Amino acid sequence: MRHHDRATPRTTPARTATASATAVAARAVGVTAALAAGLLCATPSVAAPAKSAAAPGATTAARSAAAPKADFDGDGYAETVAAAPTATVSGKSYAGFLTVTYGSAKGADVSRRQLFSANSAGVPGSAETYGAFGRDTAARDFDGDGVGDLAVSGNKGVVILWGEKGKGLTSATQVSGVENVTRLVAGDFDGDKKPDLAVGTGDFDQGLTVLYGGFGRDGKAARSDSRETGHLFGPTSLTAGDVTGDGVDDLVTTHAFEEMSESSEFFQGSTDGLATSSEHVTDAETGVIADVDKDGFGDLVVRTVPGGVVEDLPHDHGTLKVLYGSADGPGAHRTSTLTQNSTGVPGVNEKGDEFGKALAAGDVNGDGYADIAVGVPGEDIGSGASGKDAGAVVQLLGGKNGLTGAGAKNWDQGSAGVPGVVEAGDRFGAALTMTDTDRDGRDDLAVGAPTEDGGSNAVDAGAVWVLRGTTRGLTADGVVSYGPKTLGAPEAGSHLGAGFAR
Repeated sequence: MRHHDRATPRTTPARTATASATAVAARAVGVTAALAAGLLCATPSVAAPAKSAAAPGATTAARSAAAPKADFDGDGYAETVAAAPTATVSGKSYAGFLTVTYGSAKGADVSRRQLFSANSAGVPGSAETYGAFGRDTAARDFDGDGVGDLAVSGNKGVVILWGEKGKGLTSATQVSGVENVTRLVAGDFDGDKKPDLAVGTGDFDQGLTVLYGGFGRDGKAARSDSRETGHLFGPTSLTAGDVTGDGVDDLVTTHAFEEMSESSEFFQGSTDGLATSSEHVTDAETGVIADVDKDGFGDLVVRTVPGGVVEDLPHDHGTLKVLYGSADGPGAHRTSTLTQNSTGVPGVNEKGDEFGKALAAGDVNGDGYADIAVGVPGEDIGSGASGKDAGAVVQLLGGKNGLTGAGAKNWDQGSAGVPGVVEAGDRFGAALTMTDTDRDGRDDLAVGAPTEDGGSNAVDAGAVWVLRGTTRGLTADGVVSYGPKTLGAPEAGSHLGAGFAR
């Protein structure tokens, strides 16, 4: 599509950063030509976001169902972090960059943004072919200063971009002890209220390393250790959350070998950290952990692998399995399945829909139950070739009976109020995340369409939409959408929206 040459709703022109920003923020780049030349760097486009009073209706109590908040400037509004991992930087293909769009009372605000690559001033290292900077990101307060930070994976390991109150992300450090990081997730695996990082390094058998917080700005974790997963190759995905209800996060890893899936592994967290041994759970491609029935236990929602054959996933209609949490682990006492043929779920099972290719959890209506957004990037919209693989997202609501089709709603580029038009191959919904960008106590949903075209010369530029949460669920009122050109970033082949911070 080509509508993403502009942002919606209309925003004011970008302003330059204040002189007080540090070296990373100071090397501002505001035009696409400079970025394409390899000068992609942090670019706070306005002065530091202003502090504001509590938003009307915002809840003051912690909401266990709510998604983690990526708040890098400490103003209470969550930022949206979107990856463009295949972008060309300094002539290096697949070097990658990421974008940070700051939150506001009106939600995501594209006039307040930052761009980072491995070539950004102050970021350790430099852009390299297949470096995939930003492939996986995790937002937490890693140094305990009360402001969120961003951990970023890449071939060189993990870099933490440090947040600063009133300014945003202003400096960066290489994390010690890991390299060639292919997967990354944050959680509190020892219950000390300090966020930890679990990383997949791609090494044979020793493919999982846990870095325990707090983290110093010298890049050193408090301690680290490794886990054997029992599989030949490192994890294909990592999912963190408190399944057992003990206040400590657990970890689920997914695995595959060649064309076949393998069992997922459940590592229980404790005050000593992650267990050294794991329990087998359902083979899965993707997963998310959230308390959909508000019983105090995180529930593991996964997309299953049809017949255990990974190569069949792109052709599969898609099935979700919910392994309800308990003190005995995921699915020990209750499981359920959902497809587009389930009662109340929009659509029907069709070959290649890939229902569940992407999953995100948060509380979109503020009722205390976690809700699940389900990406269906292979969904065909309408009839004929023009709508093939246009993509969609299904919002599933949590409730006292768990995750069901009750109140479910479909969103795509043909939905009323959603910017753009339905086009073949956009794969709207290929990546998702939830967070509260407008600080109203309800999570908003960011949707990626990494193969959205920015224009005739910008194939697969990618794009992002942010739908806001309300007491009635997600709404297109106040929706924001943007592509790389809106942010002053390279377009062609960037695949913006291929991933989001978790």
